[in-house]
Amino acid sequence: MNHFVAKTIRDLPYSGIRKFFDVAAEMKDVVSLGVGEPDFITPWHIREEGIFSLERRRTMYTSNAGMPELRSEISRYMATQYGLRYHPGTQVLVTVGASEGIDVALRAIVDPGDEVLVVEPCYVSYKPCVLMAGGVPVSVPTSAENGFRVTAEDIETRITSKTKAIMLCYPSNPTGAILEREDLERLADLLRERNLVVISDEIYSELTYGDAAHVSIASLPGMSEKTIVLNGFSKAFAMTGWRLGYACGSTELIAAMTKIHQYIIMCAPTTAQYGGIEALRNGNKSVSAMRKEYDGRRRYMLGELRKMGIDCFEARGAFYLFPSVRRFGMTSEEFCGRLLHERRLAVVPGTAFGDCGEGHVRCSYAYSIDNIKEALFRLREFVKSLEPTSRTE
Repeated sequence: MNHFVAKTIRDLPYSGIRKFFDVAAEMKDVVSLGVGEPDFITPWHIREEGIFSLERRRTMYTSNAGMPELRSEISRYMATQYGLRYHPGTQVLVTVGASEGIDVALRAIVDPGDEVLVVEPCYVSYKPCVLMAGGVPVSVPTSAENGFRVTAEDIETRITSKTKAIMLCYPSNPTGAILEREDLERLADLLRERNLVVISDEIYSELTYGDAAHVSIASLPGMSEKTIVLNGFSKAFAMTGWRLGYACGSTELIAAMTKIHQYIIMCAPTTAQYGGIEALRNGNKSVSAMRKEYDGRRRYMLGELRKMGIDCFEARGAFYLFPSVRRFGMTSEEFCGRLLHERRLAVVPGTAFGDCGEGHVRCSYAYSIDNIKEALFRLREFVKSLEPTSRTE
């Protein structure tokens, strides 16, 4: 029956993350640093609000765009946290996670043959979503040498008459890189006069460390109208299974996205929307506590990797490290495959996030400290086993 499958889908590769972890799932005693999911349970006050909504029999569809009360809270939150002003009635769409936001944003703006610049390494769904929208993804590689920060020069050389949009994700999955205000201002100087849309995935905006507060490119002069900001509740509020996100942007772009959303989704889960209202109103203390814990894990893992002699860029956002494994003389996939089979430790090959991820692996610290310690012990033993070969070479 394969000939019935659309060619675009038939040619689409499976997720580099899922493909790898399907193998790990069949093995015993595997320790994982692979999945980008908080190990925290959704804070009780948010769960309680969801439970209470069910007890009140609030189980019906909501407005396609999301409950007005939730959209108002999102509007207030974006203004308070990031200085972004959106009308809750016309410029906010509640989605099934930020992932749906990526899909409908691209489908709303991409015509067949349009090019979309994708800054890499990047989240695994960006390129497939561009392809499924009929577009052509164009890679914009970054490197550890530049802190995985994309520059205006990187982008300018890849803009053509067919360029319709650019996908940004900072703080970055998988690298943990951030863009500071000065970086964003240089990008805005270039993009402000270009006839393209910026899709800014800011799902990790609450998870920055040290004095590096998140700045949205949409907050810079002239960028709000041409930027779609995607965000959600999964990472900061530990609400991955609730499947709740949102998109903010110009009235015209949000209207186009809502049109698609109403046909394919109808509305985001009602119970999750009640939980989202509570999260935005009263969740700051929980977010701060989780961020502090992540920061401790980040610093611990980074220090241990460097003690092993593994070069690692210092991530300042999200909950990932992206260490280099080049010195071991293997590809990322070979390194991860051997690590999994020889030490039962799962991390993700950097190539799952784009070709420029070669030579790196992604390690998540969204796990308990005990899990991280065991993982690092196994990695240390694996690295020791490689050292005699390295010395001989």
